[in-house]
Amino acid sequence: MKARLRLALFGLALLAPAASGHEMSMAEMEMRQISGSDFLWQWTASGAKPAAQELTPVWPEGCSTGNDPESNNLLRCGEKGLTGTIKVEGVGKRYSAAIVRVYWLDGQTRVYTMTSGQPTVRLYGSADDRRGMGEIAQAYTVLGVEHILSGYDHLLFVFALLFLVGFNRRLVWTITAFTAAHSVTLALAALGLLALRSPPVEATIALSIVLVAGEALHKQATLSRRWPAVVAFIFGLVHGLGFAGALKDIGLPQNHLPVALLTFNAGVELGQLLVVSVAYLIYRALAGWPRFAIARAPALYAIGGVAAYWSIGRIVSILA
Repeated sequence: MKARLRLALFGLALLAPAASGHEMSMAEMEMRQISGSDFLWQWTASGAKPAAQELTPVWPEGCSTGNDPESNNLLRCGEKGLTGTIKVEGVGKRYSAAIVRVYWLDGQTRVYTMTSGQPTVRLYGSADDRRGMGEIAQAYTVLGVEHILSGYDHLLFVFALLFLVGFNRRLVWTITAFTAAHSVTLALAALGLLALRSPPVEATIALSIVLVAGEALHKQATLSRRWPAVVAFIFGLVHGLGFAGALKDIGLPQNHLPVALLTFNAGVELGQLLVVSVAYLIYRALAGWPRFAIARAPALYAIGGVAAYWSIGRIVSILA
C-alpha cells in the first residue's frame, strides 16, 4: 500500500516550475508626505509588468491627483489630510498583494498590505495605525496561504517528506516537527532576534530538498528514514528563515505585530495542510492503478533534479 503513494506525488512534483521559490507577485507603492495635506506617490517595485498598468489606486474621499498629467504623482488631500479608505483595484489578478509604504513628515513609516481578500485599508491622517486586529488577521492569514502555495521550494520539500514517510502516523509527527521548527525561526527573524543573509538561506533550503529526495530513494533504513521528524525539524529551522524573508518584504504593523506574525504563520500552516490533503486525495484516487508504484523513482529524481538546479544557481549567486 505504501508503494502506491508515488504517482500522486509525481504529478504534483512536476507542477513546480524550475524557478526560484518565494515568488509572491507583490507590487509596492511609496507615498511621501511633503506637507500637511500633500503626498508624492509612485509604484517602486513590481513584477514583469509595471504595476501602474495592472493596478489602480482609489484614494480616500477628498484626495485627488488633479487633471494635470504632469502632477499625476502629487496627491492633494485638503484639510483632513490622508484620512479615509484607500483601495487598490486589480489585486488578486497578476499581483497577489500590494504594499503601500507611507513616509510621514515626523519621520515615522507605516506599511499597509492589501490582498484580494482585503483590498482596502483605512488611514487616519497620521502615523497612528488604528487598524483593527480582525483586519490585520485576515490580511496576513491570506498572505501566509499565498506564500506557501507560491513557494515552490517549500512545496517540493513537503512532497519529498511525503515520499520519505508515506501516509501513516509518522507523517503527523514529521509535519508537526517541520511546523514547530519554522515557526520558531520565523518569529525570531521577524522580531529582529535572528538575522542571516538571504542567499545562504535560499541555497540551504534547496540543498535540503536534494538531501531528503536522495534519502527517500534509499531502500535501507537510513537515519532519515528512521527519524524523519528530526530531519524535518532541522531543515524546518532554515525554511522558517525563508518565510521570514517574505514577511520582511511585506512588512509588519507595529501596533499589531504579534497578531500579524501569528496569523501569517497560521496561513502558512493552512496552505501546507491544504497541499498535504490534496496529495492524499490524489493518492487515494489512484491507489488502485496497477502501475502506480513505478512513478516513485521518476518523481524523486524530478524533485531532486529541480532542487539541484536551484542549489547550483543559488550557490553561484553567493560566490558571485
